[in-house]
Amino acid sequence: MEDDRNLDCCFTRGCNWFRYRAAAIIIEDGCVLLVSNETAEYYYSVGGGVHLGETAEDAVIREVYEETGVKYEVDRLLFIHENFFTDGGMFEGLLCHEISFYFLMKPRGSKALDSNSYCPEGKEFMNWIPIEELKNLRAYPTFFTEKLLNMPDKIAHIVTRE
Repeated sequence: MEDDRNLDCCFTRGCNWFRYRAAAIIIEDGCVLLVSNETAEYYYSVGGGVHLGETAEDAVIREVYEETGVKYEVDRLLFIHENFFTDGGMFEGLLCHEISFYFLMKPRGSKALDSNSYCPEGKEFMNWIPIEELKNLRAYPTFFTEKLLNMPDKIAHIVTRE
């Protein structure tokens, strides 16, 4: 059977890496769900690569279930994010360009999760972070610090170069 990562809409050309990603914004009781792992010194959003032939909405539902063990429903598309970065780690030496669709998920009224998620860096951990505390943490995307306090009524297009 083919490895699912081979189905992701991503590619590398020389020192350039591109990925199409779907990500979730899950908020319960003023806290946003962010992921950490065994080696990263930062937090990141729940989500992952959109597979070839898959819609971004289907991808975010799949990714959220894979990472949290819970079937969340999509409320609406909130952000389209063009992210240009050169951060180290698994992307060391690459000029990265990522297009992410961030979907606001419908709250469930519970922070209970059934996560057993792994990434290339190791075991992943789900963290409920108070939105007001994001400014004190190294968390990606960085625009969450400001935008989650005042969520737009319409889809917002954000471009970052980090």
